[in-house]
Order: sequence, then C-alpha cells, then structure tokens
Amino acid sequence: MTSPPEPPARTTQPYLGTSRATIDLAAIRDNVAELDRRAGDAGVIAVVKADAYGHGLVPSARAALSGGARYLAVAQLAEALTLRAAGVTAPLLTWLFAPGDDLTEAARAEITLSAGAPWAIEAIGAAARETGTTVRTHIKVDTGLGRGGSWGDDLDAVLRRAGELEAEGAVEVEGIWSHFAWADAPDHPTVRQQQETFMEVCSRAERMGLRIPLRHLANSAATLTNPSAALDLVRPGLAIYGLSPVPDLGRPEDFGLREAMRLTARLVNVKDAPAGQGVSYGHAYTTSEPTRLGLVPLGYSDGIPRHAGNAGPMRVGSSTLHVAGRVCMDQLTLDLGPASDAVAGDEVVILGRGVDGDPTAQDWAEAAGTINYEIVTRLGARVPRVYVGPDDGVSA
Repeated sequence: MTSPPEPPARTTQPYLGTSRATIDLAAIRDNVAELDRRAGDAGVIAVVKADAYGHGLVPSARAALSGGARYLAVAQLAEALTLRAAGVTAPLLTWLFAPGDDLTEAARAEITLSAGAPWAIEAIGAAARETGTTVRTHIKVDTGLGRGGSWGDDLDAVLRRAGELEAEGAVEVEGIWSHFAWADAPDHPTVRQQQETFMEVCSRAERMGLRIPLRHLANSAATLTNPSAALDLVRPGLAIYGLSPVPDLGRPEDFGLREAMRLTARLVNVKDAPAGQGVSYGHAYTTSEPTRLGLVPLGYSDGIPRHAGNAGPMRVGSSTLHVAGRVCMDQLTLDLGPASDAVAGDEVVILGRGVDGDPTAQDWAEAAGTINYEIVTRLGARVPRVYVGPDDGVSA
C-alpha cells in the first residue's frame, strides 16, 4: 500500500533569488509506490530523463528508488554518467548515443545500453571488448511509432548479432522494449497492434536463442490505463512527478498521484495604472479600468511559454489572475485588479497542485496550446530548485 497523502510541501527556506521551484520528494516517492502497486507483479523503471522532467535529476532519482523503483532510465548518456558520479548504483538504462560516441565509460560504470540499430549493437560490443566487461543491453524495437528502434531486416540483424555477442560474453541481453504511439488514447487501434507486434518480436527473439528476462512497453499512460501492457517492467515518466498523462481521462488525484513541483516567484514591482494603459511590448493588453499592475520576474528564458500571453494563469493571494500582455524574456505583468492590496515582495504561485487551488501544469498547457510534459521540462536552470521531503531544505 502507498503511504497516506502528506500535506502540500511548503518550504520555510528563504528565496535564493526572485523565484524558486519547490520539489516535494515525498510526492515523487509516493507516486512511484502507487505506480508500482498498479503494475502488479511488474517492476517500475523510473524515467528521470530531461533532468527528471525539470524536477532535478539526482534528488528525484533517489526519491524514485525510495518509492520502490527497481530501475532508472535516462535518454542521454551524459545524464546516466551524472547519476553514477553522484553515487547512484541502481540499474540504469540509457538509449540516445550516436555513432562514434565513446561508450567505454558507460561500460565501466555498469550502465545498461540500448541497441536500437545494427551500428549500436556493434558499438556496444566494441566497448565491452575494450573494457573487458560484459555490458547489459536492452534491444529497442520499433513496433509502429516510427521513431527509435529497429524493425524489419535491421531488427533481425540486431537480434542475431546480440546473440553472437552474448555467446562471446561481451553483452548480456537483459531486456527488450518498445514505445507506444497512442498510449494516451487507450482505445486507439494502434495500441493493440503495437502490443501484438511486440509480443511477436519477443517470441522471435526466443526462437533465435535469446532469453530475455525483462520486457517493457508501458509508459505512464499505459501504466495507468492498460494493465495488460505491464509485462515484466513498466516505464513511467510523467506520472512519477504527479502529472496526468491522460488529462482527458483523469486528474492526478484521480489516479492517486500528487504534483511534486510548486513554482513560485515574488512581485518585484506594484504600481497604479489608469484605464486605457497599454501593458508591455506591443500593448497586447490594455487596462479596462484604473487598476494595479504587478511585475513577476520570470519570462520565456525561464521556461514560461511566450505564447501564453494574455492566458497563463497565476495566483496572488486568493485571486487567480492571468498574464497581462506578452511574456517577455525575464519578466511578465499581471493585472492585479483595482482592489488589490498586493505589494512588492508578495508571493505569486505560477503552478502547483490543483487540489490546493493552485494553477497547474495542465492549466498552463491548455493556455499555451501544448502538453503538461513541456511545461515542467522547459523550466530554466536559473530557477533554483528547493527540495522538501526526505531531504528537506536541500537546494540545487
């Protein structure tokens, strides 16, 4: 069973600047535990790529492991090496590297490398020989997404060569995996088609003499909506951080999840403005009555979507407001309203938990015409992350 919900994270740490992202590590831990529960007998590969979806790579990885994740996964080889350098020893999969990249450090660090093309399995074998190690390998299959992984003759070549390298002792073919195109639409016909194709490939691999203990196909959406895709491991990413991968089917709390990120800033200027005053570049917003304007020191260089001008939601006190005019590089403006008593230094909540009345990443996604994944992963590096929960008060 998962741990009971904890109160929303509220750090007492001082601001390290004009803004901060407070990351609730207990939420990440408990979200992983809930996903593990839903996965049944399958284990969890916690996807912490893209700096853990903007939440911070190392602290989030450790929180996921404390929630019961058996494996970690990152897209880029550099992030895998960063985790190892930080002392994270858990099984760790990475899949994006290019021809000519030096894989020897990964081999020595016992990082699992994905073979998604004939050249990749050769490169993995070469790194194993050079280092005198046996490299754990997961074979990436393209079952219809049309992106990474092999299909057709290339897939047969990868499987055949993997078997040869395993017999040589250069690789251990530990896993086989693929990725859905429409997992966020569980009834889409491609979901069943890809699942059937994947199982056929697994059977083909076995007929070729490969014994593959770990099959994984389910991402966050499939973990929450398609139990038949759980197999040996599930591979959630977004849901670990408490966001819904299927917002049309349910909010985070409907799936037993809670958002881990709360992004806040402080007003740096508040002033009176007359009716008819244009606001910011191009005067894309004009005040309709005498009012008060507040300046928020976050902009598109911090990850606030520029195309969310006149739409992005924020909360000041008990009032939910929207960006007034254009989002600028380093700042944006709010129309606080004529009766506002806000002053410079007051906190602005950009996003947090919907159950607390905060604007959410999903609200921002709808305002900007994008997806909640992009909202959290685009958060800029100059916004300090402050961690609460298991490592209360740690900042990075």
